[in-house]
Formats: sequence, structure tokens, C-alpha cells
Amino acid sequence: MTLLPGFTEPVHQSQRAFRLILKALSEPGAEVTLSGNDAWDQLGRAATAVLLTLADGETPLYLCQALDGDTLLNSLRFHTGAPLAERPQAACLALLDSRLSAAQLQALPYGSEISPELGATVLVQIDSLSGGAPLRLSGPGIEHQRRVAPVLPAPLLAYLLDRPQRFPLGLDFLLACDDGLMAIPRTTHVEVC
Repeated sequence: MTLLPGFTEPVHQSQRAFRLILKALSEPGAEVTLSGNDAWDQLGRAATAVLLTLADGETPLYLCQALDGDTLLNSLRFHTGAPLAERPQAACLALLDSRLSAAQLQALPYGSEISPELGATVLVQIDSLSGGAPLRLSGPGIEHQRRVAPVLPAPLLAYLLDRPQRFPLGLDFLLACDDGLMAIPRTTHVEVC
């Protein structure tokens, strides 16, 4: 069994990563850098740090088929203890790549009126956090508006432009590329510039 390395200083690095993830979520569209750890297989350092920080024994994790390899699964089990969700509907945290589909997004839990916090957090490994279609973000955590241009898969862009659920329901997105991370939570309104 092959294991990929986790944090070398687990307490310090996971606390630092957690603070940066919270910064990204509280300032939608702002890019933060998650570095100081090794990347796992096809994942960048940011996606690896998010998994090492947010996945735990009480967080069912759904992996897209393209990223569902034995080495990654063994490393996740060893370092985080996160149970794998066999169906997207059972996930609290999902890891998808740029080949994600609209059906995968529709299958993830959006929460309910009584428990909106049960909506999934979706970590998407993308090709770049810049150079894509220019987007204008507004909402909580953004003083007026913020312009971003991540290279988004078409189904994800369509979801963000026309969210199928009304707030407070929905999905929170973490976009990762190399060591960069950007968040677009369900509270953020997205328009094409």
C-alpha cells in the first residue's frame, strides 16, 4: 500500500490552511495561497491542503471517478479518516475536476429549509484561476463588486449563473489550481461581465 505524505507539522499547517480557507470563503473571489505541503497525484497543493484540513471522520467525501485512485483513497483514509460517500447525495465534501457534469452538481445535497448547512462544499480542481470568462461577483464579503476570471467548466459556470436553489440552499465552491484557492459560496451572486 502506497501512502502520500500529509502535513509535516499537522497542527500548525492545518490551522494555517483553515484560516486561509475561511478567508477565501469570507471574501468570495479573493485568491489565497495554500503552500507548504506536497501535492497528491493529480491534485495541486491547494486541493491537497483543503482535503487534509476539512476532511475528517465525520465528513463523508465524494470523489469523482477520474480522481478515485487507490493511492489517493489510502492516503485520505490514513491522514483524515474521512468515510467515502458512494453516492453524491451522501456527501458533505465533494472533490471534482474540470470534467464535472451538470448531473454531478444536481446530485449533490443542497440542504433544506430547516437545515441549509447540510448543503455540500464542492472542491473543484480547475486548470487556472485566471484567463477564463470575466465574472462579476457581489454579495456578502464583497464591498461593491469583485471581478474574477477562473477557467470554469461549462456546467459549473451555468450553475453559478442560474443557481437552481434559492438561498439559503445550495452549494459552496472552492476552486483550486496549483497552490491557489478561490471560493464562490452560495451567498455570492455571479454575472458575466
